[in-house]
Amino acid sequence: MGKKIKGKSFLIYFIPLLIAGVIKFYIHPIDIMPFNADEAIVALMARHINMGNIPVFFYGQSYMGSLDAILVALGFRAFGEEVWVIRFIQSLLYLGTVFTTMVIAKRLLKSERAVLFTGLMMAVPPINTSLYSTVSLGGYGEMLLIGNLLLLGGISLIRRIKERQPEVKKRDYLGLFLWGLGAGFAFWVIGLTLVYSLPVIILCIWYSIKKMSWKTYLPVLVLFLGSAIGSLPWWFSAVQAGDLGIISELAGGAIKGAGTGSILFRPLQRTLNLVIFGGTVLIGLRPPWDISWLILPLIPIILIFWLTVLVFSIRKSIENTVEAGRIVLILMGLVLSAGFILSPYGDDPSGRYFLPLMIPMVVFGAELLTTQIPKKPIIEYAAILIILLFNIGGTIQSAKAYPPGITTQFDKVAQVDMNYMAELIIFLEENQINTGYSNYWVSYPLAFLSGEEIVFIPRLPYHEDFRYTARDDRYNPYHEFIDNSNKLAYITTNHPQLNEYLRDEFSGIGVNWDEKDIGDFHIFYNLSELVRVDEIGLGVTTTP
Repeated sequence: MGKKIKGKSFLIYFIPLLIAGVIKFYIHPIDIMPFNADEAIVALMARHINMGNIPVFFYGQSYMGSLDAILVALGFRAFGEEVWVIRFIQSLLYLGTVFTTMVIAKRLLKSERAVLFTGLMMAVPPINTSLYSTVSLGGYGEMLLIGNLLLLGGISLIRRIKERQPEVKKRDYLGLFLWGLGAGFAFWVIGLTLVYSLPVIILCIWYSIKKMSWKTYLPVLVLFLGSAIGSLPWWFSAVQAGDLGIISELAGGAIKGAGTGSILFRPLQRTLNLVIFGGTVLIGLRPPWDISWLILPLIPIILIFWLTVLVFSIRKSIENTVEAGRIVLILMGLVLSAGFILSPYGDDPSGRYFLPLMIPMVVFGAELLTTQIPKKPIIEYAAILIILLFNIGGTIQSAKAYPPGITTQFDKVAQVDMNYMAELIIFLEENQINTGYSNYWVSYPLAFLSGEEIVFIPRLPYHEDFRYTARDDRYNPYHEFIDNSNKLAYITTNHPQLNEYLRDEFSGIGVNWDEKDIGDFHIFYNLSELVRVDEIGLGVTTTP
């Protein structure tokens, strides 16, 4: 009998992991998920790490650590510098996330059926989670896994603080220190991990204060000491650089539209972004890059289900205020919502910011399915089947709509068809064109895929209103290539107005040139004179 139970438990964990792996294998190719500039920067960082240059932060984004690039660098050493390796690393991280989410469900719900349903909903998630757990944007995959580990350790810590006697054992202090160390490290990886750590810290402080003894504050101090040491790479780099503007970046200061609008209007607009735009993406009603419905016939059922889960989770948490794990999951939602509404991140309703909410969603969803539906297995399994069919259907529908495919690009102007990149590289090599100017979405994929033999720095606008920010130019060492070159070209994408502007400027200074179209790429080359962007009024931060 014991062996049967053990075998059954193995299958409960194995089946979701197997399904998750199959889905990752299906969606990882670049003709389904285009290889974009953010992912290319991770790849370039990984290459540079293997050459001995280990950056502390993501190139051009000082609020996100380089752990993702370090892991990809290890993958490159093992399998070579290929795009699929980046996505393989992300897939492994997500399998870890699926498993640890099931462990969380096991500890909170103590039901094997609930564990299975939790695993299945994580294995076959909405398109938003599938996207950001497959492509690499610098740390979101790591956040999901590390965040789950913080939850597991944090819930145990809270229970110890609640139940301990006035004298705390040394091993408890060690546990608090190690958890703080992990939380600080996670903060360096990506600041969004605060959604996981803050609820735990809040409850640790709360239950310590309730003890009404000065000794209860010592565990909190140990916790913060560990956090400070764990996040040392973040603080040390900021102080060493003498630039605490990094804190502004962490708070979302670089988000488009940050700080604009009235103090009253901004929270209202961000609340709308959270509920309407964020909510529909989170539960898979639409893809994050488009306002188009997925699997339209099932939307009413899915919407009713997740609204019911929301109400159910709040009600159960009110009824059971002594369960630390349940309170932590509820606080996660509150912390993320408050941070979104009160910070500039709310001006950018990107689906990636809502990824942590998948954990409480699937855990409470599994609890609803296994406790509130009439005790008939066929009804439970029919319900979970509908949810899974909706999620996988949305993923397949998005994958088949190429271009743009399953993409991280929200602006249609930036949705460049990367299937022509190989042809572009061949053309540039044949014409001995190695340097020039382009936009952000071309420069870095081109650099990585050409082995950095072809370097075009992103100094051209890609927005139709010619808006440009110098933040697009992420890697200063490439400037040396351009400064030492005696032959420059220009590559634009999906921008007829910019093409006309370049023609007018070239003609105005008496320069001759040739043009070539390759898919979405438009190349100006064979310029009769060397023309740099600053000579024609481009390459500086501008607003419309």
